[in-house]
Amino acid sequence: MFEFIFKRTNDQTADPQADGAASGQGAGEAASAASASRRDEQAQLAATLAGDEAAAVELILHSEFAGVRLAAAEHVRSQQFLEQVQQAMRNTDRRVAKLMQGRLEAIRYQQAEQQKAQACLDLANKLLQDEKLTPNQVAELDRQWKITAPVPSLAEPYAVARAALAARLEAQVNLQRTIIDAMAAVRQLPSAGLPQDEALQALELHTVALADYQAAPEHNALPKHLLSDYAQAVEQSRAALVAPVQRAAAPEAPAAPEAADGAAAASPAAANTPPAAREPKKDNPRNPAKAAAPKETDKKFLEALDAMEAALEQGHLHAAADHDKWLKEHKTRLSPAQTDRLNHVRAELKRLGDWARWGGNVSREELVKAVEDLPALGLAMSELAKKVGSMRDRWKALDAVSGHAPKSLWERFDNACTTAYAPAAAHFKQLAEERHANAAKAQALIDETRAMAASAAGEGADLKNVAAAGQRLRQVWGRLGTIDRKEKRKLDQAFDKALAQMLAPLAEQRKVETAKREQLIAEAEQMQATDRHTLDNLRRLQERWQEQAKALPLERKAEQALWQRFRAACDAIFAKRKETAHAADHERKAHLHAREAICKELESATFTGDDKAQLAAIAKALRDAASAWSGTGSVPRSAEARITQRYQAAVTSVQGQADAIKRRAGAAQANALRDKLRLCQALESAIGAGETAIDGADWQARWAALPPLAADYERALHGRLSAALGALDGKLGAYAEQLERNRAKLLDEVLRLEIVAGVDSGAEFARERLKMQVEVLQSSLKSGQKPQSAGAAYLQLCAMPALADDRTASRIEQLFRRIGASERA
Repeated sequence: MFEFIFKRTNDQTADPQADGAASGQGAGEAASAASASRRDEQAQLAATLAGDEAAAVELILHSEFAGVRLAAAEHVRSQQFLEQVQQAMRNTDRRVAKLMQGRLEAIRYQQAEQQKAQACLDLANKLLQDEKLTPNQVAELDRQWKITAPVPSLAEPYAVARAALAARLEAQVNLQRTIIDAMAAVRQLPSAGLPQDEALQALELHTVALADYQAAPEHNALPKHLLSDYAQAVEQSRAALVAPVQRAAAPEAPAAPEAADGAAAASPAAANTPPAAREPKKDNPRNPAKAAAPKETDKKFLEALDAMEAALEQGHLHAAADHDKWLKEHKTRLSPAQTDRLNHVRAELKRLGDWARWGGNVSREELVKAVEDLPALGLAMSELAKKVGSMRDRWKALDAVSGHAPKSLWERFDNACTTAYAPAAAHFKQLAEERHANAAKAQALIDETRAMAASAAGEGADLKNVAAAGQRLRQVWGRLGTIDRKEKRKLDQAFDKALAQMLAPLAEQRKVETAKREQLIAEAEQMQATDRHTLDNLRRLQERWQEQAKALPLERKAEQALWQRFRAACDAIFAKRKETAHAADHERKAHLHAREAICKELESATFTGDDKAQLAAIAKALRDAASAWSGTGSVPRSAEARITQRYQAAVTSVQGQADAIKRRAGAAQANALRDKLRLCQALESAIGAGETAIDGADWQARWAALPPLAADYERALHGRLSAALGALDGKLGAYAEQLERNRAKLLDEVLRLEIVAGVDSGAEFARERLKMQVEVLQSSLKSGQKPQSAGAAYLQLCAMPALADDRTASRIEQLFRRIGASERA
């Protein structure tokens, strides 16, 4: 722990070690340089992948650098490659594995949502083919689609199918409303006061319409009784219209002569007498209310009738039924119009009630089918229990809305719920058994703790084992499974009490050990740093501390606090001993002042003259500063980072001036290279276009007007220009053919350089770029050699005579901007 106390400081023994360290450092630097070179090469390769997943996977699997693997992993997107990389990097590179896992989870989530959306679309198409489409089915479909993540590819087909379903539901509603209105019109025909011929003709039209209703596309979705009620209404109206005609056509019985004469005598007077006056009016003494004049309609009755109509309009059948019940209990005198209104409202209530019962039975059938399908879904037990509970709640809600279900349907639903809930019941039973088993384990652990407490209370107990046992018992207790809440509190209290009894002797002994540690701390604080035996005495104190810590460990917090105090006392002794080493600090300060002077000289340095002279002066200043810097010794550690940073900043500033001079020269060279390359391309384009009137002297003059280039580029481009001018002496055709042949080779070389330099080639070259990328990567991995530099490849490209269109010329200039910038950097 305090090995630095006993470190040897003999200089003679330190020299061989320093020599060995120096040789080892040299080998380490060589290995680091090789590793850095491989890392840079692989990083450049990762930067040129451009979405090539196969090459990216190959690089990830064979690279030993985490940064390169992570950069290449950004290009892996497909599920097959993601799974391959995630499996390979699971125990090797956590960041790459985590990235692959995240993308795989996103892909799987999208696939699951795609499947859900496809299932909704399939269900919509299935419902379109179903003859008996119900609103509940469409509502369930909408709910499933709403909880599914958006899938753009299926949104439009689903919207079309959903619109078709809405149209079918609208057609059902319109057909039902038409039939109901027609049935009401049929029932009103006998009392409409129309002539009999017109009424019978209207009735025939309604009879013909019945056949149309039966052949309608949505007739299967109508209530089963609706068409039969309509047909019955037609027959009843027909019978009511035909009955007066039959009575009029029936022969009358011959009257007696006396009766006939009497009738004839009385006929003039009878003809002028109203029907009500022909028969004597009979009084009804049992019901005086009927004989009395009708009273004013009860206001509450009409308010209840209005409320009943409003409830029916809003679809609140329960409220409407309650109002109807009140109306039946509180009868009153109504006018004919009010009676018709009441009858119409009650007929509407009956119709909607029939609809509700029919829809409730359909919903119950769907509910039964949904419960019967639950076992096949493989839901979690908690979700299954919630699902079955919600199904039963929905059944109760249907009972409240649509009335009670048939007994057979209820038994089928109850059996289906029992069957579906059986796995959850078994699961919950198992959990209850586990809780009981955990409670039994807890009780056994409490009994064990009490037994150990009894043994620890005796003499000669091994308190170190007691401490280990206490820690073990706490861990085992914490790993116990779930226990019923009522029992858990009682068991926790019993365990804490038993554990406290077991650890009581240990607590007493720890107080004694704490006092011994306090004594060691006091002895360390009383030592004199100037005593020659202080280090030996301090070492003995440390050994005693370790022995006591091994004999009986204290509580973690108490042990840590005492240890910090003991260590502070030891550190104080060492701090006092270091106060005698201030002479070395003065020397380090002198070195610091010398280095500050070097930094100041670099910071204030100025350079004059032409570019070449300035570069030479800058190089000399940097060499002199580096030599002076290495000649100084070490500086105080607190100022080492600061002065080093200042020196590096000064060197960087001076070097920046040199770089600026080089950049200016490079920019001039770049402009000259661009102009001369364009000149060569223009001359070759003229030759390729078949122009014969080409003035070689004019082209030579234009070349001479441009500034000279670096030796390599000047030689390459001048040779290219000379070859083009040499073709003017009767060889234009052959040279034009050569230029045309080199066009494809030029395009390949441009594409290869774009891959190496990381320049986008454009969408029209995507396929060729991907193919060449794979070839470049495979050849690089197979050969194991460092590929040709981009600058050398661009020099060869400039020297190649070939025809180039405007797009190719712009790509070549873009390459030069990228390659020239990287070389200047």
